[in-house]
Amino acid sequence: MNQDRKNFVVFAVIAALILFGWPLIQSKFFPSNPPATKIEGGKQVPVANSTANPTATTPAAIRDRKVVLAETPRVAIDTPRLKGSINLKGARIDDLVLLDYKQTVDKNSPPIRLLSPAGAEGAYFAGFGWRTDGLNPPAADAVWTASAPVLRPGQPVTLSAVNATGQRFQITLSVDKDYMFTVQQTVANGGNAAVPVAAYGYVNRGISADPDTWTIHVGPMSVNNGSANYGPNWKDLDKAPTRFTTTGGWLGFTDKYWLATLIPDQAKAFDGQFRAGAGQTYQADYTLQPQTLAPGKQMTQTTRFFAGAKEVALLDRYTDKEGATKLDYALDWGYLRVLEKPIFYYLDWLFRLVGNFGVAIILLTVTIRALMFPIAQRQFASMAAMRAVQPKMKALQERFKDDKVRMQQEVMALYKQEKVNPLAGCLPTLIQIPIFYALYKVLMLTIEMRHQPFVAWIKDLSAPDPLTPVNLFGLLPFVPPHFIAIGVVPILLGISMYFQFKMNPQPMDDAQKQVFAILPWVLMFVMAPFAVGLQVYWITTNCISILQQRLLYARHPGLKQPVAK
Repeated sequence: MNQDRKNFVVFAVIAALILFGWPLIQSKFFPSNPPATKIEGGKQVPVANSTANPTATTPAAIRDRKVVLAETPRVAIDTPRLKGSINLKGARIDDLVLLDYKQTVDKNSPPIRLLSPAGAEGAYFAGFGWRTDGLNPPAADAVWTASAPVLRPGQPVTLSAVNATGQRFQITLSVDKDYMFTVQQTVANGGNAAVPVAAYGYVNRGISADPDTWTIHVGPMSVNNGSANYGPNWKDLDKAPTRFTTTGGWLGFTDKYWLATLIPDQAKAFDGQFRAGAGQTYQADYTLQPQTLAPGKQMTQTTRFFAGAKEVALLDRYTDKEGATKLDYALDWGYLRVLEKPIFYYLDWLFRLVGNFGVAIILLTVTIRALMFPIAQRQFASMAAMRAVQPKMKALQERFKDDKVRMQQEVMALYKQEKVNPLAGCLPTLIQIPIFYALYKVLMLTIEMRHQPFVAWIKDLSAPDPLTPVNLFGLLPFVPPHFIAIGVVPILLGISMYFQFKMNPQPMDDAQKQVFAILPWVLMFVMAPFAVGLQVYWITTNCISILQQRLLYARHPGLKQPVAK
């Protein structure tokens, strides 16, 4: 077998490993959003959202939510973005839906439910109280008295209770126009002795239906001692609780798009804890440091509770203007945060400008390619110079084929003599890699991109293309395996890569020619599970590259000339 055939066989083996091994790698390191729609009988229908009720409870304990809600007295929550209620039994916020976000792309879809009472499906709730050490606060199942029937922005509600030793307890709840509750816990000491006062709060839930992956953290999260901590995970808590003490910070639970977190007074020290409970339930709780309350005095301790969507600008506002330490880190941007956030804000600005997110991605791509045009010019100049020295390189390789060290020395000397850099042609590709990954994180991580349509059948640019010719676009009654269910957009991506590769200078080696002929179709399969928005970006990049190549070929005609022998 000659060397060309050996090279081709090696490439074929690598291509097979990529095609069959990539789904495992992709699911662990680059998970995609689930499809927003599917094709049945040639018609497009919404896919049910598996994370509509994002938590689990013990099946034997689950009852109808309406029945559970009707069992206890409640104060309604009514804001422009939230609907729900506060349970007066135990002073819990345990009923909350997010009015701006639907479970599916169907226009009649119900809104996302975030919080749900204990005993109902997806139990997820927050509560507030005081430690019992030296104090006799209301019991966990005590029924509080409310000052008003409805909680609205600008209209707080106070919950009141008293004990047998003369202390009066109040929890005053207020809410802004978005997702932030303020909880003021007041103790008035009407007794004859001083008492220690230490307020606490907790969030209780089951395991999230969203996967916790290498790129996007889901589960327990906190900011303490100046650092964001994306952990522990659920399994860690099954083994042992996690505790910390900090001044400033917060703790709670994050889903992919939603967040419920407690933000104690940022100027006071508190003890934070994550722990596991019965039936795969988990709790995040904090306790403020005890303070002594003299007879005839009262004390108020304030906490904020965020329960809502992880909107980038909103989290940034709470962090920068309202003193919630690093609340913006609830979005797991990762190491490329410095690149991802500007891309998000620019993309979001383009979207608000043109009204179509797919068009905004195209405009983003045009912007990036325009900024990279000078680099592309240098790349083509380098490619032209490399092409000119290929005959000399070939001669050196033949002359010193039995002395690899000498051959490398002579080749490096040739590069220096001809003033060429073989790596210069790789620079635009290397720059594209972090940009591509940053756009991937923006599409996967930010709720602003969720359920954003483009054209025709593309109802969600953050999900894979649901339309595949493998089953005749849904007309045949079977669902093809995901690794061959190549959508229309990935096929267009493969075609664009094929034409781009065709315009590149053809390599001298026959095996390399065969590799470059197959590579676009291998990459088509690799890219198929990714979000359509990423594929739109890559197709646009390829089309612009083809136009650039036509222009730069005109400036560097040596690239189109056959290599001299």
